Amino acid sequence: MNKDIKYFGIDISHLVFDVTDSSGNYYQLKNNPAGFKKFLKLLGVDSHCVMEATGYYHYQLAYFLLESGIKVSVENPLSVKRFIQMKLTKNKTDKSDSKLICEYAKQVELKLWKGNSKHQTECLQMTRLLSVYTKQSTMLKNKLHGEAVLGNPSKTVVSSLKRSLKQVQKEMKTLEDKLIVLVKEVHQDVLTRLKSIPGIGNKTSLMLVVLTDGFERFTSGSELCSYAGLTPIIRKSGSSVSGRSKISKMGNQKLRNLLFMCSFNACKYNKACREIYERIVAKGKSKKLALIAVCNKLLKQAFAIAKSGLIYDDSYRSTLVKN
Repeated sequence: MNKDIKYFGIDISHLVFDVTDSSGNYYQLKNNPAGFKKFLKLLGVDSHCVMEATGYYHYQLAYFLLESGIKVSVENPLSVKRFIQMKLTKNKTDKSDSKLICEYAKQVELKLWKGNSKHQTECLQMTRLLSVYTKQSTMLKNKLHGEAVLGNPSKTVVSSLKRSLKQVQKEMKTLEDKLIVLVKEVHQDVLTRLKSIPGIGNKTSLMLVVLTDGFERFTSGSELCSYAGLTPIIRKSGSSVSGRSKISKMGNQKLRNLLFMCSFNACKYNKACREIYERIVAKGKSKKLALIAVCNKLLKQAFAIAKSGLIYDDSYRSTLVKN
């Protein structure tokens, strides 16, 4: 803990946010611009605000503080939860949570939150809406299939479903086209080079760029794999505990699912991925485990391509060649 810094633990809900500072003072303010301005008056150059990533509720305050020049850390809720459990606290209130978040801030090494650029924020919003439309499209297709097998489907129902499906698909196409234009404005070079990796197509390369912010926030392939939740967890202790290793899944689920779908094609067309898959299966390991290893390899290849300014070359040992 830096004694020169005054920490503020913040617990945020929809309407209000509770604050406890490192001096023990407690405040409750409204989760709106007026409340933000009142809170800013309590802060100084030595202030460091710490909060959990609680859905969407923390974003407005976090960006307000960041733009006001205040140090902000947005922590993983699981890390804070484990800390609170370690304290064996019996009370669970917004006030007590803000106090414990402040205690957490004093004892751990905090990373400063940088937020997303307006460009990245818009790309992510489009991606989330595309995900919603994709689910709606699948649901409507399934419903159409269900009506068709009835033998005597209602023409009114079928017509309505087809109109809805057509509209959803139209919105998806419009969003996809706008997203491509938006990503190309900033990441055209990375996008082009990612497509050179066998197993990664147009949509996958686009989503990789969006979900990783053009790979700008990562310093290594291993760090990126950890972000995707693809790193293994080993369960072994003494002679009594020897569980099967599993991936952590504590990461970006969209990125993990995207890579898993790509892994099937990568096993066919990507030499390095195919070799890893065949080697693991030959050892008697499960095919799913082999596919997860392929996901790791694909992600590390994508990271190397993005950071090096090179394109994929199957014949080169590092899988890269100058563009």
